[in-house]
Amino acid sequence: MPAAPADFIRAHTRLDVPPCVPEIRLHLADDVVALWEQTEAELRRSGLPPPFWGAAWAGGQALARYLLDSPETVRGRTVFDFASGCGLAAIAAAKAGAASVTANEIDEYAIAAIGLNTAANDVTLSCVHGDVLDRDPPDAAVVLAGDICYDKAMVDRVLPFLERLRERGSEVFVGDPGRAYLPKDRFEALAVYDVPVPEMEGVEVRRTTVWRVP
Repeated sequence: MPAAPADFIRAHTRLDVPPCVPEIRLHLADDVVALWEQTEAELRRSGLPPPFWGAAWAGGQALARYLLDSPETVRGRTVFDFASGCGLAAIAAAKAGAASVTANEIDEYAIAAIGLNTAANDVTLSCVHGDVLDRDPPDAAVVLAGDICYDKAMVDRVLPFLERLRERGSEVFVGDPGRAYLPKDRFEALAVYDVPVPEMEGVEVRRTTVWRVP
């Protein structure tokens, strides 16, 4: 019988700090590809999505660094972190003084990882499990989205969602490490960071920008 998601995460990761955000501790994998293989082997299923929750991706690190350096962005405000992964940006928002933070993920293992990482950082946030792109936009003053432009189909779904949020009055921030599908002409650059990234990226550092939907 497969281990519960939280037990699996504890067994296959270790508490570590992201290079750009040493204020935050996360359950991270040494090798995300190996973690992916372990997940498929334990669940006895192939074709599972990558365990994005097992790494501190560049977009999330950049967003987290930006929020901790500019806490007025979220202080006293409600925050929604779309496709939260390991919860890094959401945890940074909580540490920066957000009134409330909600993290969203479609992967139950990511939800479990966010719970473990939240506890490791002594902050409180809530989670929404599932695909929210076709639902009514969340009621949040600030929306965060890190590393969402890795795939054209994903961008085609996410961008209208983010623009609906902006039209409704939310401030929308995107962290992106130069992915090909980012429509830069529809964003405003706020800050740039050189972020060390997991080995599976094929490079050691990615120049990563925090963008805002104007």
